[in-house]
Amino acid sequence: MTAFDAYERRTWAGRAAAFAGSAAGLCAYPVPRLLDAAGVGARSRVLDVGTGTGTVAAAACGRGAAVTAVDAEPSMVELAARTVPSAEVLTAVLPELPFGDGVFDAAVGNFVLNHVGRPDEALAELRRVVRPGGRIALTVWVHPAPAGQALLGRAVAAAGVARPSHLPAPPGEDELPHRPDGLARLLASAGLCEARCETLRWQHRTGAEEWWSGPANGVGFLGQVLLSQDERTRAEVRRHFDTLSREFLREDGLLALPHAALLVSARR
Repeated sequence: MTAFDAYERRTWAGRAAAFAGSAAGLCAYPVPRLLDAAGVGARSRVLDVGTGTGTVAAAACGRGAAVTAVDAEPSMVELAARTVPSAEVLTAVLPELPFGDGVFDAAVGNFVLNHVGRPDEALAELRRVVRPGGRIALTVWVHPAPAGQALLGRAVAAAGVARPSHLPAPPGEDELPHRPDGLARLLASAGLCEARCETLRWQHRTGAEEWWSGPANGVGFLGQVLLSQDERTRAEVRRHFDTLSREFLREDGLLALPHAALLVSARR
């Protein structure tokens, strides 16, 4: 386990409910396209890695697939198991999955590859558990992020908050590219065929309080940054967040936040 993997375990410990109440709806947008890219249909044997609240698993079950879902965080596993009773939900960590070689028709991971310390090893493990001819499909956030996607980070920067030294850096661009051509090459270098990547763009509509609740409760990297600050600094970040949010405020009182992600898929 790398230092980044250990940090991820600490970051997400016990935060299933906080994630469900903030960013889970955002992450649900690419799910239909993700399952299409993996060829998921009736009777498909599907592995959903990093299932989180179980959104992908539920959608795959809705297509008639036989779904096994895994997550490294026990609170996510507990929530997903309640949410998707028709799926088998287990605690498991990339790149060490408790499955034999080639047992799945498809493996999918929705915003999971950016949460592992060694993306190359994670891809090799996904390739191992998928049968020859089976498909792998993954989503990764785009860098640099659109303005709405970067709203929280912009508020942190405007408050003059530096990255805490105890938070390890994520894998670099050479390990996990955030460009379509680079991400497709990464899958090809893992021994996968017909790798292709597209950019998905959408507006996430959410309330300001809901959006703030994620980092305020320690969700994700920015949540960990906020938790590292004193109360006065957190209040300053919130002030900038409120100011910057006005750019995206609509007549119905919701924020419309532009987001973008990469959807990459390939065949074993």
